[in-house]
This record gives sequence, C-alpha cells and structure tokens, in this order.
Amino acid sequence: MHLDYQWLPVFTTGLSAVCFLACAMPTTSSAASGEISKKPFGKMPDGTPAELYTLRNRHGVEFKISNYGGIVVSISVPDRNGDFGDVVLGYDNLDAYIRENPFFGAMVGRYGNRIAGAKFTLNGKEYKLAANNGPNSLHGGLKGFDKVVWQGKSLGTSEGPALELSYVSKDGEEGFPGNLSVTAVYTLTDDNGLKLEYTATTDKETIVNLTQHSYFNLAGKGDVLNHEVMINADKFTPTDKNLIPTGELRPVKGTPFDFRKPTPIGARINQDDEQLKIGGGYDQNWVIDKRPGKLGLMARVYEPTTGRMLEVLSTEPGLQFYTGNHLGGTIKGKGGWVYKPRNAFCMEPQHYPDSPNHPEFPSVVLKPGQEYHNTIIYRFSVKK
Repeated sequence: MHLDYQWLPVFTTGLSAVCFLACAMPTTSSAASGEISKKPFGKMPDGTPAELYTLRNRHGVEFKISNYGGIVVSISVPDRNGDFGDVVLGYDNLDAYIRENPFFGAMVGRYGNRIAGAKFTLNGKEYKLAANNGPNSLHGGLKGFDKVVWQGKSLGTSEGPALELSYVSKDGEEGFPGNLSVTAVYTLTDDNGLKLEYTATTDKETIVNLTQHSYFNLAGKGDVLNHEVMINADKFTPTDKNLIPTGELRPVKGTPFDFRKPTPIGARINQDDEQLKIGGGYDQNWVIDKRPGKLGLMARVYEPTTGRMLEVLSTEPGLQFYTGNHLGGTIKGKGGWVYKPRNAFCMEPQHYPDSPNHPEFPSVVLKPGQEYHNTIIYRFSVKK
C-alpha cells in the first residue's frame, strides 16, 4: 500500500471556525509481494521539498530512497540469526546530505568517475567541465545528478515495489551537451535485491555513464577489512597519480588486485604497491569478464561474523571497487557514527574512467535516436 498524506479541511460541528487535520488518503500500488510508502524528508535551501520512499518486501527487507539525488538512505537486511541491520553509510536527515556528502548512496551522473583535465572532445568540439577533483571532473561535476531533486513516482511491478525517478538534464548543464532525459527505476525484488534500471535519451550527441555509489558495511559497524571479496575480472585499469587510467589493461595475476578467489579486503591493502599507494587503498576499475551489455555477476562480498552476503550484477563492462579511503574521521553519520577510512566499501558498476578520452575503451557516446540502458543489481542473502 502506498500512503500519500494531504491536508484537507474539516468543518467542526457547531463552530464557525475551520480546522485542518492531517488526513491519510491511501492509494494502493500493487506489487508482487511488498509495499511502498513515502513521507517528507525536508526541504532544499530554495524551498523545494524532498521525499523519502520506503520499499518493503514480504521478508521484511526494507530500502529507503530519497528523490534528492536518488540517494539510497538505508538498506535493512537480516543476518544469519535473523536480526535486521542497516548495511549502508549515510545520514539521518536531508540537511546533512546537502551540507557534506562524499556521494553516500548517490545516483551518479552524467558521468560517473573521472574525466581527465575536466574536458573531452566530441565530433571535433572540445567541451570543458568543472574541475572538482584536482584537475579532473568527478561524478558529474559541481552539481551532478546526486545534488538535484528528481520527480518521484511509486510503482507496483511483477518483481516487487518500485520507485521511478525522472530528471531532465538541460543542454550545457555542468558543461555536457544535449538535453538528457533520464529515468531510474529502483525495485525491491522478492529475492532481496535492489534492482536499478537506468535509461536515457538525448537530443544532441553526448556522453553518459551512470552508476550507484552506496557505501556498504555488511556488519553495520567497524571496518570492512574482514569482508571477503570476489571480483570476476582478469584485468584492471591502472592509473596515474591523478587516478586517471593510463590506457593499459593490466592482468591482476600476481598483484594485490587479484580477487578472482574470495580474499579479505585487508589481506593485501597495505602492501608496498604503487597503485595502492596512489589510491590510499583500493580505488580502481576492474575489467569484468563478460560481454558488455549482458547482465552478469561482477562481484560477491561475504562478511563472516554476520553471514551477510552481497552479490553485484550489472550490464556494465567495468566495476570501480573503492574502500572508503578518504573517509577522514570528520564526518558524523547515522546514529552518531564517525566514519573513518575503510569503514565501508563501494561497488560501482560503470564504464571505465575517462572513457571519453580513451577511444580504445568501450564507448560512452549516446546519439539522438538511441536509448542508453544500464541495469545494476545488489542482491543480499545470508550464508549459514
């Protein structure tokens, strides 16, 4: 059931005064096995209201998502004892997300990850972007998709309760060409998955690379160094000192980046390796062993003390694995938890960083008449 709350006038008997009561006006959104509701989440500095949607399935799994930045605010899933806990970092209120957000739970675009020198050339024309990460453009610029209020719509689908978010990024926004119409559908599936389906169209040739930036901690506390990670990749893209790919596709064999077999995050993160030093830990893109455009398993993460497991599937060719290296102990998150380096990890399915400046990488160009499509699934389970 989807409940919308509206203020309706109620005329009191025998009194001339008119009072206003909060009257619940329920509308039903049919879903396979769950429900979706929404409530106010606060207001933007310009007065625009933001909302918080709660998706819940029949197993009690619950996702909370805001139409501000498409942010996944919380993910509540059970451990091996059946106890539920929140497994993503974030804040308790909208103001905190607006004030300082290292992309907690964010929908990232137009271009996820970095673009070297904050510029790219398309059809012979150079486009200049905001340099918000040293000399580079990161995650869409100064006001990317993570910092706008999207139009929200509750859906009942055969797969489960869903939230549809839509936004039109105007031609020239953050320096990118073309009016880009974007839709993101978040579905809570019956098998405890967060299924994200991104689509986009443009009226002018442009570049697009959308992803999701949740910070996961499957234990719900402490660091993530004991989390066991498997990444389905034989190669990764090494970077220069500014975290821009050199263009090389380097084999993972014999390096700290070989996660083809489950390995604790902390096993090699402090090794004397140039690439680890550049990122301050893991912050690289892995070249996934599957055909681009085909939905397949990218990674699996297991937390042994709780038994929680996360599987990451996507149609994208690359996966950015990041270990929260820049959480500096200055951010106070949900419940007063002060986030420190390696208190979380990110798994960001996407095209490779700086692809617009690397013609040898899979293309991120979207033309008029084409439709961009990207599916990401974060599926949760328990290992007894």
